[in-house]
Amino acid sequence: MTSTGGDLSGRFLDAAMARLRQVRDEEAESIAAAGTLLADAVAGGGRLWAYGAGHSGLPAQDLVYRAGGLALVNLLAVPGATADVVPATLGSALERVEGLAGTVLRANGVREGDAVIVISLSGRQTLPVEMALGARERGARVIGVTSVRYAEHTTSAHASGTFLKDNCDVVIDNKIPVGDAELTVPEVAPAPFAPASTVVISAILQSVTAEAAGALAARGIRPPVLRSGNVDGGLEWNDAVFAEYGDRIFYVR
Repeated sequence: MTSTGGDLSGRFLDAAMARLRQVRDEEAESIAAAGTLLADAVAGGGRLWAYGAGHSGLPAQDLVYRAGGLALVNLLAVPGATADVVPATLGSALERVEGLAGTVLRANGVREGDAVIVISLSGRQTLPVEMALGARERGARVIGVTSVRYAEHTTSAHASGTFLKDNCDVVIDNKIPVGDAELTVPEVAPAPFAPASTVVISAILQSVTAEAAGALAARGIRPPVLRSGNVDGGLEWNDAVFAEYGDRIFYVR
């Protein structure tokens, strides 16, 4: 065997950091535009939503009720279409169901003036494509976080033949390769392994929220940012945010 475990962990971390640098250097304009879009929604009285397909649901969940994050981000949950469902293959199957996204959007009351973040690595399956299409049909603006490379090397599974990237107001390319794996070592595994998409997408989304907070502050609006409940005064701060924006926050009852 030509590589040790230590070598592989270092190679993976280097690969992940290289993806992040590529995003920083090549997607700064799109990230800034996404931040402005979120700020526009907040300033205009809109609501913020996040949906992620499969494992892309993990970065979406990370935006909700997050210390240091925007309090107004609500999860567009699709029961069964998450990484923790049993059996896990059910989530993949539900991504191919037509009409499901429309039902979720209607049930949550997504409307004009809202901003919706849709995350899908491949951007090819029915559910994320219809989530973007449906949100825009309802008057919301859509930020798509996806790998543009998939659209260049795979076929769409949606009836329109389009990908997520084709149905958004702002697209952020996460630069992840087709197959979502960074390492290829034949002696270790016959297929590529060690995916970096969750790390990269989570960083992208936090950079977008940082841009949104800055854009709001520049307009004289105090960003509705949450504090950790594990620091003195954090819960009281959050209660004040919930009281001010309670009509746009749906994870607190």
